Amino acid sequence: MTDARYGFELPLLLAGAFRAVIDQLHEQLAAQGHPEARPIHGFALQAIGPDGATVSELGRRLAVTKQAAAKTAASLERLGYVVREAHPTDARAVRLQRSPRGNEFLTLSAQIFDQLRAGWAQKLGYERLDALEDALELIAGTTPLGDMPGWIAAN
Repeated sequence: MTDARYGFELPLLLAGAFRAVIDQLHEQLAAQGHPEARPIHGFALQAIGPDGATVSELGRRLAVTKQAAAKTAASLERLGYVVREAHPTDARAVRLQRSPRGNEFLTLSAQIFDQLRAGWAQKLGYERLDALEDALELIAGTTPLGDMPGWIAAN
């Protein structure tokens, strides 16, 4: 095999594949009762975690400003994905907690991602998909993904 591609194509191919998976996920989420869900909502619900988070904690975990975190939190609350409750140790703070609808969103997303991966396995074959995942894992190493929403939003 010759090296017929240019270096700039690799990040475009990776971004295109990422976009294709996320777009397919959100098409299926919309069809299954989550038409207003956006990619940031999944990142935010993961960042809130099962134990909840304040808006400030959410901002730090997503590497976005407190204002951006507040806007995301308001969107999540409007969609019924989180509820606000009193913080257990800080009377001045409010904690965001995932709602049953928010947990359902994450469970459904995981199921859809499994289906999408199975579709890739059918297209590529399991050996090629495993090799692709192994290669991406080797390249990514220990690069944290926690700041990805902030990184994307900054561009």
